[in-house]
Amino acid sequence: MARKKIEIYDTTLRDGNQGEGVNMSLRDKLEIAQALDEMGIDFVEGGWPGSNPKDNEFFVAVKDIPLTGLKISAFGSTHRADVEPADDGNLQKLVAADADITCIFGKSWDLHVEQALRISPDRNLEMIEGSVAFLTQSTGKPCFYDAEHFFDGFKSDPGYALATIQAAVDGGAQRIILCDTNGGVMPHEVAHAIREVRKQAPGVKLGIHVHNDGGLAVANTLRAIEEGVIQVHGTINGIGERCGNVDLTAVLANLELKMGYLCLPEGRIRGLTNLSRRIWEYIGISGPLGQPFVGPSAFAHKGGVHVSAVQRNPETYEHISPEAVGNSRKILISELSGGSNLRAKLANRYPELADSAKVRDILEEIQDREHAGYSFENADGSFDLVVRRHLGRYQPRFQPIYFRIYSPSNEDDASDASDSDGMIEASVKVRVDGETRLCAAEGHGPVDALNKALQQALVMTFPVVSDLHLQDYSVRVVNSTEETAAKVRVYLEHSFEGEIFGTIGVNVDIIKASWNALVEAYQYALLQHTDFVDELQETKKD
Repeated sequence: MARKKIEIYDTTLRDGNQGEGVNMSLRDKLEIAQALDEMGIDFVEGGWPGSNPKDNEFFVAVKDIPLTGLKISAFGSTHRADVEPADDGNLQKLVAADADITCIFGKSWDLHVEQALRISPDRNLEMIEGSVAFLTQSTGKPCFYDAEHFFDGFKSDPGYALATIQAAVDGGAQRIILCDTNGGVMPHEVAHAIREVRKQAPGVKLGIHVHNDGGLAVANTLRAIEEGVIQVHGTINGIGERCGNVDLTAVLANLELKMGYLCLPEGRIRGLTNLSRRIWEYIGISGPLGQPFVGPSAFAHKGGVHVSAVQRNPETYEHISPEAVGNSRKILISELSGGSNLRAKLANRYPELADSAKVRDILEEIQDREHAGYSFENADGSFDLVVRRHLGRYQPRFQPIYFRIYSPSNEDDASDASDSDGMIEASVKVRVDGETRLCAAEGHGPVDALNKALQQALVMTFPVVSDLHLQDYSVRVVNSTEETAAKVRVYLEHSFEGEIFGTIGVNVDIIKASWNALVEAYQYALLQHTDFVDELQETKKD
């Protein structure tokens, strides 16, 4: 039996761009449009022609991008009250954008008509019908109508809210999108209003566009679909103004995997996690770890009882298979972990962990170190070194002896300080294969300088360290009640030979904590590389 199709209308490039801290470049918008096309999204709202130069450029530049199915929408509003449609500059710019469709919003709430527009109710109806009709006739392409604040308008004056819908229908709108612009409507209110709309205009194809101010955007959207809506408006990851728009990643996953609807081409739902993370990268924001379906922690298990059960049957603590949306399961290690966590995480790498005594010893050290301020949840590199020590498999590739940091002093030589451009000098002494090496380097800050000096000291013996790259650096105060005497926890994230891993250092001295985390990163990378080379040689022998 064929699944019912639900149209997906993405507003990330416009609504999403209105979110706090979000500022997409033209290139970002074009590349996101391509990513949405690859995913199989039906429509994307490119922006509001005439509102800013970037949006104007988008509608020109996007024509040079080969899109396989994505349709571009130009967004705007009904014409001004003091002019007729043909004389309205904003409508003229919508026509000039030459998009695949246009989508305009109008007022459905009598409060806005009276206080925002300050016009008569009848004039508002004329503006809605006239604007839709003008765009339909002028472009020869579909026009969608966003009924702004529809649900609030329906609660205030149901008759007038429904009249605004009828005006858009009379103007020729191909889709009527019911909007919860303030984001405060409840699911049962959504259902009731949609039933009334369908009674008055039974043949109209409806869409839903809700915000998340009440934390109910996904629930309201799914309820609207149950009531017969065929088009969903939203943003990837739910980015947008105030509390954001509905998160399309959650909507898509629920509709396809749980409710039996067809939203994307067959199999594309498995690209959902990748799409989500690409969008976070484009806007330079780290998404919520626990974002449903696609977050890094969406299928992360920490409690020992949970891990043990998941190992036997993932359905015990996972509502879907992580792979269904392109995500993956994570087993976290912390003071809350049990032996099942360790075995599940490392059984393939360290079969010796079948020895329960060794597992117990490792867990005790983890608990002791976390009590002292460490956190191993994301520090896989540091955790691996702990395990290696207990298993007798830790053979450090080098021995750190000391490090020093030098900073230009304003008191000694102000000219040198001004010329340094913030550069810091570091020297490190290490012992490698019985040879002591002392190397110095400059960097943008002490961690960068230490990293460069350490790499310089090791690269002659281990050329592979040139592939070790710092990706992230974060610092957190562990015991803030100690004020300036508090410990700090430094977390470093590196990429190495296709792997991303973290290491951690804890100390009252932030530089020492950073140095410890840095040393562990190099030790872990070199041990991993050695293991890989050894395995490769064994494979060749076989």
